Amino acid sequence: MSAAFAPFQDLASVLLPHTVAEKPDGSHDVSHLQRVWNTVRLIRDEEGGDQEIMLAATLLHDCVAVEKDSPLRSSASRLSAAKATQLLAEMAWPQERIEAVAHAVEAHSFSAAITPTTLEAKILQDADRLDALGMMGVARMFYVAGRMGGGLYDPADPHATQRPYDDKRFAVDHFNTKLFHLADGFQTEAGARMANVRHERMRRFLNEMMQEAGAPLPQ
Repeated sequence: MSAAFAPFQDLASVLLPHTVAEKPDGSHDVSHLQRVWNTVRLIRDEEGGDQEIMLAATLLHDCVAVEKDSPLRSSASRLSAAKATQLLAEMAWPQERIEAVAHAVEAHSFSAAITPTTLEAKILQDADRLDALGMMGVARMFYVAGRMGGGLYDPADPHATQRPYDDKRFAVDHFNTKLFHLADGFQTEAGARMANVRHERMRRFLNEMMQEAGAPLPQ
């Protein structure tokens, strides 16, 4: 498993056991970490940054699991940053590098609304948000909606023209409460370019899904 996190396989083998949630979550599992790391590396190839710090931050950015419907959700990244700090201190990492990892972990979260101030934190935030876009983002959204007991869409008002959006009840509402807004907030040029491609994929998906549901999007 650690081989997927080259060239830092040894570090990955130490940190990976601390990333496994008590309650399985297929939207935040090892495959998510692998995808984020692959994207981190793609962005770094254009933007630069310290790979070791980004690898540690990638592996630990969700190391404290908080469910999407929990009142503590906005604190998840702070809790993960605190755990990352403890783990890396036990490994005798230099304090300034621990702080760099902790900031990247804390700032990655959409719900935490923390502005990243380092290149490494900006790249991790972009890479993590890219996994919430495109076809992978759609798949993760429906997976989470199923875990939370939500439906696909409101058959009485699928486009929420006569009601407020409610993505806890209807999965497709999440496109408008969050996913369609993500592409506007990217930190790097490389990340923003990838986000625009995935944004258009999601729009096409929603349009085609609604056509099959007999409720095409308003023109």
